[in-house]
Amino acid sequence: MAMQDILEGLQNFDMDQLNDFNNVGSWPMGVKVIMWVIAFVGALALGYFLHVTNLQAELAAVQVSEGQLKEDYEKKFMEAAHLENYRLQQKEMEESFEAILRQLPSDTEIPGLIEDITLVGLKNGLAFSRIDLQPEELHEFYIEKPIQIVVTGGYHDLGSFVSDVADLSRIVTLHDFTIQPERRNTGNGENPGGLLRMTILARTYRYNDERG
Repeated sequence: MAMQDILEGLQNFDMDQLNDFNNVGSWPMGVKVIMWVIAFVGALALGYFLHVTNLQAELAAVQVSEGQLKEDYEKKFMEAAHLENYRLQQKEMEESFEAILRQLPSDTEIPGLIEDITLVGLKNGLAFSRIDLQPEELHEFYIEKPIQIVVTGGYHDLGSFVSDVADLSRIVTLHDFTIQPERRNTGNGENPGGLLRMTILARTYRYNDERG
């Protein structure tokens, strides 16, 4: 009889009464039960949706973190696997750096370097008009010492001189050279022997061990 009463109440229920929440108490039991079920299911659905959304956000964050951890692990694994090679490369670089430093003349070796340049020039039959030290040029890791050189000789002798200076055990680079015929005072401005006058700037370097 109770089920029949519920069904009759639903059949006789005016749907417009759903808009009047002040008379909820007068609604038939069947309508109340349906509304309770709808409210309960809605609450469950809302809670599930919010919970799942939070879980999905957490999952996405964990996945991103997992990817970064994998990349870090792979990078550190590769570094660890090649650690011995890195150490060997570092040692080789330090030895190369030391070898380069040994080729840079110190202040006390500059006169010896000038003497070497002079001997190279004389060996190639050149006559020195001038060999002057220029002011030092300070750089971050090294100090540059320019040397202005003026020599006279034949074309091939000048070429041999440049080549031999470049082959010195100390690092010397040559820059800004000019070559012009040597004009001697012969009364008619002639150039006996086809001599040439070369002005060239030699630069040598030393390590800047005074930098902070």
